[in-house]
This record gives sequence, C-alpha cells and structure tokens, in this order.
Amino acid sequence: MPVPGLRRASWASRSSHDESPVSGDDEVVEADQGNVLSHIISQLRPGADLSRVVLPTFILEPRSMLERITNFMAHPETLLPMTTIEDPVERFVSVVKFYLSGWHIKPPGVKKPLNPILGETFTCYWDYPDGTRGYYVSEQTSHHPPKSSYFFMAPEHHIRIDGTLKPRSKFLGNSAASMMEGIAILRLLNHGEDKEKGERYVLTQPNMYARGILFGKMKYELGDHSYVRCPENNLVADIEFKTKGYFSGTYNAIGGTIKNEKTGEVLYELSGMWNGEMHLKDVKTHHKEVLFDATHAKHSKPTARPIEEQDERESQRLWLETVKAINTRNHEAATDEKTKIEDRQREEAAKRADEGVEWRPRLFRAVQGGPGGPDEGEEDLDWIINAEVDPHDPETAKKQILAITPIVKGQKQSTQFQIPPHQPKGSSSGTHAHQKSVQLEEVKEVVDAEDKQ
Repeated sequence: MPVPGLRRASWASRSSHDESPVSGDDEVVEADQGNVLSHIISQLRPGADLSRVVLPTFILEPRSMLERITNFMAHPETLLPMTTIEDPVERFVSVVKFYLSGWHIKPPGVKKPLNPILGETFTCYWDYPDGTRGYYVSEQTSHHPPKSSYFFMAPEHHIRIDGTLKPRSKFLGNSAASMMEGIAILRLLNHGEDKEKGERYVLTQPNMYARGILFGKMKYELGDHSYVRCPENNLVADIEFKTKGYFSGTYNAIGGTIKNEKTGEVLYELSGMWNGEMHLKDVKTHHKEVLFDATHAKHSKPTARPIEEQDERESQRLWLETVKAINTRNHEAATDEKTKIEDRQREEAAKRADEGVEWRPRLFRAVQGGPGGPDEGEEDLDWIINAEVDPHDPETAKKQILAITPIVKGQKQSTQFQIPPHQPKGSSSGTHAHQKSVQLEEVKEVVDAEDKQ
C-alpha cells in the first residue's frame, strides 16, 4: 500500500520542476586550483583542525554558515504538511521526507560556507502560499569550538525547530572533512503527550567531504550515518549517506531503514540518491514509491531585511565585501576582506581576555537540562533561543518572535549590540531575566511590523 500523505501536499507548486541543473555531477574545476592550493600544503597535517588553516577563497561559498542552515527549511511542500497527518507512522515518514529534501541544495563545485564570527547573527523569513510565514533566527554562540545555534518557527502550522550545528573540520590527505556534530529538535506542537513541548524528533546530520583538494578533480560528498528519532513513538530512521569506494560504488547514494526501536521491526527501507530520486519501500507489502525527487526540485529562498537595515554583525552586511569579491573571483580582495573580519575577531577576544570579560550570546541561552530541568532531554543543543514563544497561539507567538530581534523589513534594533559585552566572569547579574524583560517591552513595539509587509 502506498503511504498516505506522501503526495497529498498542496504545496507541490512550490517545488515544481524547473530548468536548473541536476544538483549532482555538476562539479567544476577551478583553473587556479593547483596554484592556489600549493601555498597551503605546508599547513596541512592528517587530522589537522581546518578551522585554523587558511583556505583559498575560491572554495568558499559566498554566504555564512548561519545562512546556509536555511537549506534545511527550504522546501515548504515537505515541511508544512507534517502536522496535518494523524497516523504516527505516516507522520514519521513525512518527517523523514522533509529531512531528506534539503541536501541537494548547494552551489556548483566544492564550496565551504564562510565561518561565522562570534556573535554574528542572521535572521530571515519565508512567505508561504497560504499567507502565513516561517521565521528563522540564528547566532554564532561559540567560536572555538564553532557552534551555530538556530531557531525556526511556522506558528500557524505548529512547527518549531531548535538546533545547534557543531562542525569539526579535519584534513585527511587529499580530502577535507567536516564532521557535522550537534543536533536539531523538530517539534510538532499540535501532537504529542507534552502539550508545551509537542511531539519531538531528534535529527543529526551526515558528514561532509571535499575530495581532491590537492590534486585531481574536486568532488563534494555526504557520508556516514545520520538519524531521525521520535522517542515518544519509538520510531527511528537510520540513514546512510554512502561515499563512493575507490573501485566500486557510486556517488550520492543513500540507504537506510525506518523501524520501531521498541520491537525491532523494520517498517520501511530507504534507497536512492540524495540529489535525485529517493525511494521508500514497505517491507511487508514490498510496495516501492518515490519519497522525494530532488532532480530538478526548486527550493524556496528566504527573505532577509535590506542590507542598509542590518546591524554590522548580521551575516549579509558583515560579509558583504568578502562576498562581492568571491562572486567576481577576485581572490586577493576576498582574502583581504575576510582577513579584516577575522583579525577584528582576534582583537576582540584579546580585549575580553585583558579585561576579564566573559562573552555570552545575545539571542540564545544555555540549555538547562538534567533530570527535572526545563530543557531535559535537549542537552545536546547546548544553546536555545532565549525567549518565551507560545506553542498554541500563533498571533502571540508571532509577536514574541518578532520581539527577539529584527526579522522583517522596517524593524529596528532596540539596543546596539557590542562586542565584547561588559559582563565580568562568574557574574550572573540577571542577564536572562533582563533579556526577557526587554522582550516583553519590545512586543508592544513590533506588533505592527508584520502588518506593514
């Protein structure tokens, strides 16, 4: 039997096939690959931390990691129907479909996003066909080790996502690897026994590999196992992103299973290509159907506020000159602009050390986990949005989200964010309480912000 709900979405028009190139074997070899890379060979050792290695700018994607994370939410036709499905197994399958739909989104060639600097933020939103919106807020909550924390919510659709991405880079001979640690927690707020937390799904990510960085053709691969888990319903998807073997195999393949963790029963098998057709096979009936076809899938790009309205630490304004140089292939200018930003970050860190100042994120707070804690079971997030957001009243939730920080055009930043913040080490001084107080005051100021759009 086909799985109900896989093709029921009314958002199909948002992912209609276009004439964009297939997102698989579209790798390009830069003419100056060998020349540019030769100057970094002396920096590289097997197992080296690539975050401390100067990489050539031609392999940089012209956007920050904070912005790249939005690929995860870029297919509303897979995202929004999840909460409308009543059967828990069908609903889980829809979550897996959503999870797999974003991996094909990438620029041609092998590209690494810009490393966000400490305190960098990025916000944006999506306009959906039914007149609703999805909102995204992110901040770089740590630099060493790097941690990118993010929050997403589509209030009218009862969907919330909290995540912290913790990439750990390594050099592996002729390959560079980004080990994608960290988790995301997807909440379907109109389901689950916990009416405040909703039905929770824990998602991990595959690792990313750039092959041929010193010689040969450069190639981008996803690899290793990732998981989608719903502890409440005892369901888990074990998804393997398969890397090509030296003598056999193919690029971009996936495989995996969906099973009941409590009984061990395998319900479905997954197969296909993460940049092409992905299939779902019912183990009992042997019925096989397309779960998602990424071959020419068109993703929905979010909208960010105009550059002139952005704060100097918001991603698009912060990296504007670097991005311009990358896009024009002016590698020297890109390196210079990127170095200016990184040097300023080092100077800020030295100043904080001299003054005994402890840096803390502005938009996110430390997870309060452990038995009985408000964030029990979410410890691996490390950081979570520092705001109360109503899980049931969409209108209240929208006002609360817009009070966190400017997201839509015309919103004003209430206070200038300074780095380093003057917070002595070991002092608690009511930081979180103060931020909640500020948020409540700002709710009144942003009620009309959306209505003007």
